Parts: sequence; structure tokens; C-alpha cells
Amino acid sequence: MSASPTRCARPVRTRVAVIGGGRSCEHDVSLASAASVADALDPAAYDVVRLTIDRDGSWSADDGARLDLAGAVTVLAGCDVVLPVVHGPHGEDGELAALCELAGVPYVGSAVGPGAVAMDKWVTKLVAEAVGIATAPGRLVTAATASALTWTGPVVVKPVAAGSSLGVSLVDSPEGLAPALAEALALDDRVLVEEVVRGREVDVAVLRRADGSVVASPALEIVVDGFFDHAAKYGGGADFQVPAALDEVDAKALEAAALAAYDALGCDGVARIDFFLTDAGLVLNEVNTVPGMTEHSQVPRMFAAAGLPYAALLDELVRAALPTPTTRA
Repeated sequence: MSASPTRCARPVRTRVAVIGGGRSCEHDVSLASAASVADALDPAAYDVVRLTIDRDGSWSADDGARLDLAGAVTVLAGCDVVLPVVHGPHGEDGELAALCELAGVPYVGSAVGPGAVAMDKWVTKLVAEAVGIATAPGRLVTAATASALTWTGPVVVKPVAAGSSLGVSLVDSPEGLAPALAEALALDDRVLVEEVVRGREVDVAVLRRADGSVVASPALEIVVDGFFDHAAKYGGGADFQVPAALDEVDAKALEAAALAAYDALGCDGVARIDFFLTDAGLVLNEVNTVPGMTEHSQVPRMFAAAGLPYAALLDELVRAALPTPTTRA
């Protein structure tokens, strides 16, 4: 009787949970990122499970079925890896990372601590300054202290823990200060009031690849007529130029600062580091550990300019989060 033929191991599609939505004011932006990511993941390699966190904090599956938190955790626990694309509070700030940690599921992106620290613009400033990266002079304001803030000149007012430029105002007159503070305080209980920095707005993305190496993207310059607010960011009023036209000295300084900020904050996955390039040097603006991730967002554009297409970038992120490749005999 002849022996049975040997069965060759064949690869199994990795089951990836892509989470979008969220309870923050960036809900719609997150839905767009998550849909784009889920559509772009290679169907030959990945079995995508789409999950949405609704505005009220409840969860729903791609078929519209509603899930309580226990049900959502059960779905996550049945996946090989989670790819959270939830911007802002209750997602980017480490909450989803904590949920994945508790569920024992690998996930893409920064861990709980780095996500929380990078989401807090005030703490990010302190970390950056501690490693020698300049930030704009500013102060922290709350509802209790807002009325005591006096006009000293043009400032930018922004919520401490919000994104997508929501609640951000350029205040160039004394009468504009109180409304700007009220708008920002409607989104967060702490507000950052910074002196206006005059310079070019330049971003650099940093990625930890599947082989463990950390690389920086070509820089991207945001060219906009006026202030780069939410309307300019998502209304087509900004021109993203990548690679940015930089001399070698500025390009190297931006790359070094981006890598230093990523390392100091303890980031993982991909992060976008935003700078102002001034006559006196570079100034850190903020760090985004869950940046916009549609194919036309800044981070995918930057890596595409480096020869890493959108689907390949997502593949790097997912493979970097997996402990070992999945095979079936």
C-alpha cells in the first residue's frame, strides 16, 4: 500500500479587523479612512472584518448587526490582528489599544501610553522640548482660567486632544479670542493657546516596517492660501507638495527631528509628525499616531513618493503587528 502524498502547507488569509468611526468629532473622517483601508487590503492575503464604532459608542458589523462591547470583543478575539483607524479621543488616544491588549489581540499602531501622550498636544510639547525639538511658546487654558487670559498678540487656539484641525482658530484681534476659546472648549476641557509661528508647514511620516526597521518618508509641504483649518484640509483648499522642495540641510533636520519625536514618544506603526519650517529652524506642531489613511491622505502620499504604494504600506503595517506568519498544514 503506497504512502499518502505529503500535503504542502498553504498560506491562510490573515483575518484583519478594520475599525472606523468612533465617538469623537472626527467620526466621519475616520469612516472614510477605514473604508479606504478595508478596500485596499489585498483580498488574496487578507480576510477583512469591518467594524464601526457609532457616535453613541455602540458597535456595528458590516452587515449592520449591532454589537455590544462583549460581542465586539468576541469578534476581535476571532481575528489575527486589529487595524484601528479611529481618529481622535476614544480611539487614537490609546483606548482602542487598551481594548485590544485586554482582548489579547495584536493590533497595528502605537500602544496605550504613546497613543495617550501623543494625543495630548501639551504633553507632546513637553516631551519634544526635553529631547531638543523646538515648539511654539504657549500656555494651557481651561474653562476656569479662560476669562483671565489677556490679549498679547496673534495666537492659535486649539483643543489639547482633538484632531482634523477641528476647533482650531487663528486669532488676530482681541475680540476674536473669547469666541475661539469657546469653540475649542466645546470640544475639549483643556485648550492650548500658542504664539503664531510664521513658516512653511511641512510634515514627515515615520513607519516601523515589518522587519523592525524605522524609516522616514519624504517630506510633504502644505501650501494653502490662508490658515490650514478643517475647511482647508478637507475642502480641497490645500495643495500637498511631495516631496517638498527642501535643501539638504533642512531635509536632514526634519527627518532627524521626526525620528527623534517618534522614538521619544514610543510610537509604533505609522505616525505623522507635523512641523513649521521657519527662518530660525524647525518647530514641532503636533504628532498624529492615527493619521488620515485614505489613499489620498498625506501619509500614503508621502510613502508613495518613496516608492511604497498604498496597499504595500498597509501590508507593512499589518505584518509588523503580527507575531508570526499564519500557515495551515
